[in-house]
Amino acid sequence: MTSCEELGIDPSLSQDEVVQGLKEALRVGTDTSVTMLNKTDGYYKDEAVKILLPPEVQMIQNNLNSLGISAVVQPLIDQLVLKINRSAEDAASEAKPIFVNAITNMSITDGLSILNGSDSAATSYLRTNTYSNLKGLFAPKIDNSLSKPLVGNVSAASTYGQIVEKYNTTAETFNKVPFGPRFTIVNPNLSDYVTGKALTGLFIKVADEEKAIRTDPVARVTDILKKVFTK
Repeated sequence: MTSCEELGIDPSLSQDEVVQGLKEALRVGTDTSVTMLNKTDGYYKDEAVKILLPPEVQMIQNNLNSLGISAVVQPLIDQLVLKINRSAEDAASEAKPIFVNAITNMSITDGLSILNGSDSAATSYLRTNTYSNLKGLFAPKIDNSLSKPLVGNVSAASTYGQIVEKYNTTAETFNKVPFGPRFTIVNPNLSDYVTGKALTGLFIKVADEEKAIRTDPVARVTDILKKVFTK
């Protein structure tokens, strides 16, 4: 099997052994990814997955000086970035059982399709088969995290509300000035935004772990991985 050789998989193994190895690769990769993210600073201090502000709030930042409220709002924005990442870290643990179920149900056909796919084919399989369920579990937990006090006894949701309120109030005032600049009033859903970014970050880490197992012998931490992935 040329595709096996190209992906660093022993071509002498049976289909069952190959699929078992792929399942183990996914199990190890997802477990490592979730563990990395489900801890303090798992998202916040990892530039690859750190959740930045929604585009609407970035627009607010760009307009702060024009509105004359940068000194008031900037500390709230700094707190908000920390808090939204903390909410994602808190929700990451929800992924483990969803991943386990998808991996357990992988068929030989699924495994061979992954084998003949790209270096992130297994991650793509997981995304297709888990995203909706993950979103359903992440969303309420992130919403709850955004609503509870995390830093300075103030929640991310209330911090975000303060930022938007201060900006919108000031923008409305400026918008009433004849021939003056016009500022957009914003009211996006913070919870939906953070949930989407948290899941994007999760699959980035899963893809990184999949690639490591395929290419780096040090990442093959179980016997079946060492047997299946030979290069």
